[in-house]
Amino acid sequence: MKFGIQHPNFTYDGQGSRVVDSLQELATEAESIGFDSFWVMDHFHQIQYVGQTNEPMLESWTTLAALAGMTSKIKLGPLVTGNVYRHPSVLAKIGATLDILSKGRLFMGIGAAWNEEESKAYGIPFPATKERFRRLEEAVQIIRKMWTEDRVDFDGQFYKIKGAYCNPKPVQKPHPPIMIGGAGEKETLKLVAKYADACNVFGSPDTFRKKMKILLDHCKTVGRDYDSIFKTKLGVVWIDNDRTALEQRIATRYKDVPKQMLREMVTYGDAEEVRQQLELFRDAGVQLFIMSFEPDRQLDELKLFGSEVAKHF
Repeated sequence: MKFGIQHPNFTYDGQGSRVVDSLQELATEAESIGFDSFWVMDHFHQIQYVGQTNEPMLESWTTLAALAGMTSKIKLGPLVTGNVYRHPSVLAKIGATLDILSKGRLFMGIGAAWNEEESKAYGIPFPATKERFRRLEEAVQIIRKMWTEDRVDFDGQFYKIKGAYCNPKPVQKPHPPIMIGGAGEKETLKLVAKYADACNVFGSPDTFRKKMKILLDHCKTVGRDYDSIFKTKLGVVWIDNDRTALEQRIATRYKDVPKQMLREMVTYGDAEEVRQQLELFRDAGVQLFIMSFEPDRQLDELKLFGSEVAKHF
């Protein structure tokens, strides 16, 4: 099992240009430990459960471009980019550019988008759920075509392009991997089976197994090789060998969350406990575990994870 790190909170990165130094320190540390990938959310406002709406939030693709210049090996991606925020032909161009600037390290995460409040605040149209998924389906087809074909035409219900060029092409061949994020059983996982190189879901090992069974059924329906899809999981990891202090922080941060639901959301404990829990995810079929640490302790927790947990995998 490989590991990725998500950075969803910029509140503790310092003021002004200090955030650049903080990001570089975190990304290069993750790279030196051997983390597979570094991810940022694609939001304009901070989201519920992570922080307050008005807390700092950098634009994702610009941030990833900066990270490309700070690192040399670690993969980079949005987890996940909201399709409604950019026309898919423009998104394909952005992605191709990042893949070139990073020398072939883009991991494209994309989803239908869900944050209606954020879209309304920015004046971005936010269609009903069914339409957003149909738009996502067309968008993934356009992005693939833009990355692999010379001159692209597409005549869809929602998107139409004619004679579009995306040159130069991405470094990765046939194209950068495309991850469709989300665990919706009827729509999202079906789109994964039809179009994606990777999936990304939440939840406990049991929940992960359940979702993968549903994905397998969709693969059988559409004639897709289930094993060709890279299985990833996003989750929160809090690690501290001072178990008492950790329990106190968990109790404060998640005081209103039932214990069973907490285990769906957070993997926590001392280094040995975290290692044991991650083995359960590995045994459930997780190939890449993407984790976010405590936002005000992430560098310390990353180093602890690297020295006492990652080596076992």
